[in-house]
Amino acid sequence: MSDMTPRPPRRPLVWPDAVYDLQEALSAFSAPVYIVGGAVRDAYMGRPVHDLDFATLGNPIKIARHIADAFDGDVYVMDAERGVARAMIDRPDGRYVVDVAAFRGLDLLADLTMRDFTFNAIAVHLQGDLTQIIDPLDGGTDLFDKVLRQCSDSTFRDDPLRVLRAIRQSVQFSARIEPRTLAGLRLSVESLPVVSAERLRDEFFKILSLPRASQALRVASRLGVLEAIVPELFPLRDVPSPTGGDMWDATLFALDKMQAILKTISPQRTDLTASVFDLGMMVMALDYFRPKLQAHITAMWPDDRSHAALLSFAALYYLTATPHTELDAVEMIGRRARALRLSADEIRRLRLLVGAYRQPLQTPVDDLSVHRFWHRYGEVGVDLCLLAMAAHLAEQGVELDQDEWIALLERLRVLLFAYYERYEEIVAPPPLLSGADLIEALALAPGKQIGQLLDVIREAQVTGEVSTRDAALALARGLID
Repeated sequence: MSDMTPRPPRRPLVWPDAVYDLQEALSAFSAPVYIVGGAVRDAYMGRPVHDLDFATLGNPIKIARHIADAFDGDVYVMDAERGVARAMIDRPDGRYVVDVAAFRGLDLLADLTMRDFTFNAIAVHLQGDLTQIIDPLDGGTDLFDKVLRQCSDSTFRDDPLRVLRAIRQSVQFSARIEPRTLAGLRLSVESLPVVSAERLRDEFFKILSLPRASQALRVASRLGVLEAIVPELFPLRDVPSPTGGDMWDATLFALDKMQAILKTISPQRTDLTASVFDLGMMVMALDYFRPKLQAHITAMWPDDRSHAALLSFAALYYLTATPHTELDAVEMIGRRARALRLSADEIRRLRLLVGAYRQPLQTPVDDLSVHRFWHRYGEVGVDLCLLAMAAHLAEQGVELDQDEWIALLERLRVLLFAYYERYEEIVAPPPLLSGADLIEALALAPGKQIGQLLDVIREAQVTGEVSTRDAALALARGLID
């Protein structure tokens, strides 16, 4: 019989104040409520905790509503039949998402045994002693020893998505997958296609959000998992790269470069991050835009997909546009994005990115050319600048031409300065005339000609040829005459 007796962990649990507030709020509930899953694991590791999973024999929906009421938050019933609800509350240190669910089995032991990996199968009694853990599968020892171990022999059969999750968490926590777990994982790879596209997508994007995403993808490739997620990239392992190795290695190198650029922009940047020449020069050239670029890459897409992960996804595909693969990267990434049920806006952006990533390197830096770049690509132009840097570094490899890199950064600095600091002057000058104004003043019929005239006027504003309504009308009249 597994030991369900609460005991001190090998290291103290680090809980945020919000957990103690929740303990007080639920103290009157007679049904025991347990903190389970990743929250206990992260508290054990001293990592930030903002997502909480509660398991109970009580009424999960009632408990979630009580939490929302106690902290003036929101509640969502996610599965009324199975008893799953979510409370979202704001505390001084940020937003907390609290998922409350009924036990997966008859009791807490059954619930923990039905989870994925032992270090995710530790519980803490919320209404009891928050310094004690209930750890029947000895997940605390596995966490301390950095071992990823399945909770039972049916772990992967119960949910094949755990194949991807095992790869992600082994890299995320630098954990070794123990042999029996690895054997179970290998046997379940072929079952991945039965998992819904949405669940595959969400787990794959979590992998792309890892600081060492390329390491996780190498493991996935060795285990044959890659074919179930991004099958069109699998053949790259057999295509020679012009820089040596194969195109799969080159693709992962490009992903590393993209993630290095994103880290250099992010708040997680350290002195060590930018200590190498390429990133150091990037900091010197573009750090003025860092706050705005941070806001750009931390934007979120539906279902909590980060924009940074979307850029990493693009970095996986842009190399397939090279003549060495004879593949259509735009069509390929569009097809895969649709298969993974990405939104229409994400698909449009990804197609633009892999099809036009060289544009920032080919755009002259005079005002009119810069205007035409931003008028064509809009906000996607920022992504093109980021991918252009990653692509250049990936293609140059260890033989980076320093002068060429500095010149490229200066070109990007001009583009980004126009977008962020000269927007109304260069990117989108306030219109001097509308289409209706042209139709009325020049007695024109509606049609394509109106749009063409407005384009000419807008570009003349950028070059300084016109700055008033009368001058704009005169320009349009002259063009017609």
